[in-house]
Amino acid sequence: MTNGVEAPRRLWWLPLGGLVLLGLATALVVMRLPGLLDWLDSLNAVQAGILASLAAGLFTPLGALPIVLLQRVSQRLEDSLMGFGAGVMLAASAFSLAMPAIDEAERLTGGTLPALILVAVGIAAGGGLIMAIEQWVPHEHFVLGKQSGADATKLQQVWLFIFAITIHNFPEGLAVGVGFGSGNISAGLPLMLGIGIQNLPEGLIVALGLLAAGYGRRTAFWLAFLSGLVEPLGGALGAVAVSFAQTLLPWGLAFAAGAMLFVISHEIIPESHRQGHEHYATTGVLAGFTVMLMLDSTL
Repeated sequence: MTNGVEAPRRLWWLPLGGLVLLGLATALVVMRLPGLLDWLDSLNAVQAGILASLAAGLFTPLGALPIVLLQRVSQRLEDSLMGFGAGVMLAASAFSLAMPAIDEAERLTGGTLPALILVAVGIAAGGGLIMAIEQWVPHEHFVLGKQSGADATKLQQVWLFIFAITIHNFPEGLAVGVGFGSGNISAGLPLMLGIGIQNLPEGLIVALGLLAAGYGRRTAFWLAFLSGLVEPLGGALGAVAVSFAQTLLPWGLAFAAGAMLFVISHEIIPESHRQGHEHYATTGVLAGFTVMLMLDSTL
């Protein structure tokens, strides 16, 4: 028996299913807002990229709202939600970043092989940079409670959390900014919504992690809120870079894909598998991947 509020074994999937439905409903509502696409088209690429990454980041405090009623959720549900977020990010990395990067690289280089090499280098650079940051910036994994980076023990725990969330969220904002910085609103919108949807469980897990570390509900919520504001910083950087130098677009898309893939493999999936709930976490991955695939195909 796990600590906290435990859902019945046969009903563990209901909150995850509700989260999926909430995300899809939000996407449909956003898409049906009158004049939304025309308004977005009226913005320049940098404005659209910053605004879109801000919108995606604001899903994080929305996901943290349940801490008003809950102090803990079951470990099984938590791992399922983390898997869901990993699935969304995995599909976004492939369909919204890596594949468009190949298309843009082919237009830039004039050949398939040079394009594939460019994208491979970009993915390696994105993953390598986040790996270096993860190694050298002191932080604490907000679920595992494991301190990493240089001189982590010399900082207050709340700063370790903040640094960890920054490392995690910055690539997501970068991806959205690059997606909109290309000027292709139809390609950037599903990426924004997908990242926003996966921020729902992320916000809840961050807030619950802070509660477990001894912080009050108000502090946990506001730190979760601030964690979402990291994404516009990455969004601004990505949008500015690719909008002012279109030759950087395939590099930016591939770089963002690599950064997100590192976070998925190094952070999210290992943490969701640590308590023997691999099957539930994998079910979440499949659900998240499917949701993002639907968004990318239909929007």
